[in-house]
Amino acid sequence: MFKVNANYLKLPGSYLFSNIAKKVAAYQDANPDKEIIKLGIGDVTLPLAPKIIDSLHDAVDEMSRAETFRGYAPDLGYEFLRNAIADGDYKSRGCDIQPDEIFISDGAKCDSGNIQEIFSVDNRIAVCDPVYPVYVDTNVMAGRTGEYDAASGTWSKVIYMPCTAENNFVPEFPKENPDIIYLCIPNNPTGTTITKAQLQDWVDYANRIGAVIIYDAAYEAYISEEDVPHTIFECEGARTCAIELRSFSKNAGFTGTRLGFTVIPKELKAGDVSLHALWARRHGTKYNGAPYIIQKAGLACYTPEGKAQLQEQVAYYMKNAKTIKEGLSQAGFTVFGGVNAPYIWLKTPDKMTSWDFFDYLLETVNIVGTPGSGFGPSGEGYFRLTAFGSYENTLRAMERIRSL
Repeated sequence: MFKVNANYLKLPGSYLFSNIAKKVAAYQDANPDKEIIKLGIGDVTLPLAPKIIDSLHDAVDEMSRAETFRGYAPDLGYEFLRNAIADGDYKSRGCDIQPDEIFISDGAKCDSGNIQEIFSVDNRIAVCDPVYPVYVDTNVMAGRTGEYDAASGTWSKVIYMPCTAENNFVPEFPKENPDIIYLCIPNNPTGTTITKAQLQDWVDYANRIGAVIIYDAAYEAYISEEDVPHTIFECEGARTCAIELRSFSKNAGFTGTRLGFTVIPKELKAGDVSLHALWARRHGTKYNGAPYIIQKAGLACYTPEGKAQLQEQVAYYMKNAKTIKEGLSQAGFTVFGGVNAPYIWLKTPDKMTSWDFFDYLLETVNIVGTPGSGFGPSGEGYFRLTAFGSYENTLRAMERIRSL
């Protein structure tokens, strides 16, 4: 008789944002007259930039002609996009990343889960706490996390690096040596970040203990402060210890069109085994590539016109972030983030639990956010709001919260 992967049975409940969607849908069904403002999931709301739309139309037209039709994409992705990424995101910042070290995919979420396939199941992972749930859940599915303790909300074989107000939400080196370290900077969910010197310390630490850093830079376009690194490859030695994940979702609005990439330097090895070669083998075997029309749209992001339009969109969302942060502060909340990231992290009032505050906001002022405890045990007592709504809804949401 067939058997299932028993590791899936260890997962507690549904995915965080699926639970939120169900609760919101149930409330809306019971209260159809209520207008809900959703500031929970990190989904963009502005339409694709005009330059991207033009590129999509051109690519569709190409697919209609035999002489310009494209079938399967190259394993790593089209060279025109990889060249643009290497020049625009890395060489422009003094980072020696070559086009053949860039793997085009359909998003950072998929890559952050799939990347663990090239590592042994007995590797110990270290994660920031709170953390983007996909890092932990995909390792649970692989059988790498041990057993779940419902009382503490932790997994027995996961090394947690608490990020709290006491340490300015900056992870500290764990007491146990991990094999794989997940870092998301600027951070989801706290919206906080670290300096280049602090990131250099992590690179030095990883090289010293023989660990690999999986660095999620999905929000680098939102960085506004000078001393915050845009890529881990700005740090000396990163080529021998780091894998970087990038996304077009938040900087260019590709949440619905799907595009991202992973960078694996050729120097990154486990003994004599190249991680670049392993990922190339996995990529070529299990993935057929992002569609040509989407990759062509991605190329538009690196044109002068495309860059200018995307900067305007990022500025729009960061205006929302500033509005939320100032509005919450004026309402008496303790607030973090919202400067280098489109997320605002607030302390729940009156010692309310994260889920109690979720229910309170939904039922009292019809606003949806994300309970901090959904990101890990250190997230309890906190709450995340996103800046991805419309400016009008953001203003209305702050008016409602100030009325509490």
